[in-house]
Amino acid sequence: MKDIIKKTWHLSAIIGLRFLGLFVVMSVLSAYAKDLPGATATLVGLAVGGYALTQAALQVPFGVMSDKIGRKKTILIGLLIFALGSVMAGMADDIWTLLIGRFLQGAGAIGAVIIAMISDHVREDERAHAMAVMGMVIALAFTAAMVIGPIIGGFPGGVPTLFYLTAGMALLSIILLFTVVPEPPKITHSFAEEEAKVRDVFKDKDLLRMYITFLFHSSTMAVAFFLIPLALKNNFHLPMGEFWKVYLPAVFFGIIAMGPSAVFGEKYNKGKEVFLISIAFIAVAFLLMGYSNSLLLFGTGVVFFFIGFNMFEPLLQSFVSKFAKAHQKGAALGVANTFAYVGMGIGATLAGKIFEIWSIQGVAMTVLIVSIFWAVWIFGMRNPGLRGTIYLHTDKFDREKLPELKTKEGINDIYVNETEGVIVIKYDKEHLDEDEIRGIMLKR
Repeated sequence: MKDIIKKTWHLSAIIGLRFLGLFVVMSVLSAYAKDLPGATATLVGLAVGGYALTQAALQVPFGVMSDKIGRKKTILIGLLIFALGSVMAGMADDIWTLLIGRFLQGAGAIGAVIIAMISDHVREDERAHAMAVMGMVIALAFTAAMVIGPIIGGFPGGVPTLFYLTAGMALLSIILLFTVVPEPPKITHSFAEEEAKVRDVFKDKDLLRMYITFLFHSSTMAVAFFLIPLALKNNFHLPMGEFWKVYLPAVFFGIIAMGPSAVFGEKYNKGKEVFLISIAFIAVAFLLMGYSNSLLLFGTGVVFFFIGFNMFEPLLQSFVSKFAKAHQKGAALGVANTFAYVGMGIGATLAGKIFEIWSIQGVAMTVLIVSIFWAVWIFGMRNPGLRGTIYLHTDKFDREKLPELKTKEGINDIYVNETEGVIVIKYDKEHLDEDEIRGIMLKR
């Protein structure tokens, strides 16, 4: 684990700073935006999820760009755009200027690129632990944001200050990127160049199932961050500076839930079961938040939501990385994150519209219906444990035999880590076993 932390701490720090900048604003944004000139519930929802719409539009282009021009250059471009949008949002004095700033924030669509770069730096069998490290950093950023956001946001001019703080975090991330982040290892793959197209990442049924899961998962988060600040302010008359009293216990239990989720999902290959339990927590959470008249029951719903939401976190990115081919990793993660950001944009905006028509109860019932469809979709998922990965050192195994191996049914991906001299073979355990592959590849 120490070696994995050494390889990924800098990239995890960058993505942690970026998420801290996003979450620190999200914890109070709907309560703040509601009072801006020109605001309606629908536009407030769009302000909460608006950055996700431009993220969705640019996630795949940024992922593909990173595969072509390099991860670092792509990340730099994204961070600069993100910083510009943060400054504009901080200067906003009406809902429309805020929306422009939020759209610009989202245009720096580098989330999938950073995750792909983390995957570049670690072996396939280390990836789950690397994603867990990243997940814990994001969780810590999330925890800090849920306390810092309401406290600073509660002061006069506090929310604009949060946007300026976000811009500063983006600039700090650029410094980290070019001072401590090493270049990724050189990777070659045995698949033809014409296969490295975005449409190919939709051919894998397991990947497709994960994309839809990203969509539902992120949409519930956007709905929650639209609903929670508004309800705390309007229904329970809690001052913005005290929102953290509701968020902090929820985040605490959410972080605790990530450990068992990672263990059962990765070590015991129970990812589908973990997902189904998570969906149940989310559904119950919204029923509690939508129909409770006491702050205690509402707070319990917030806790349930964070538990259900966080149980997904250690597994989602890891599962996509496992299912995707090496030369499609950036594109696959880009597609997955596109679905996530589409979910956030649509979720928050629709929540605003539903809130206008049917109030908080209508939002809760909508999420319940979505959760039922989501559970049905997850029920047909295959666990990633059915796919195996073998690492063969080129001094003992013959890379010239790769074309022969590629013709075997059940071979999902083959690539060579030139820096470490390792052939990496991903295969389906239902069709092949490790000994058979080693026998084919062994030097005679």
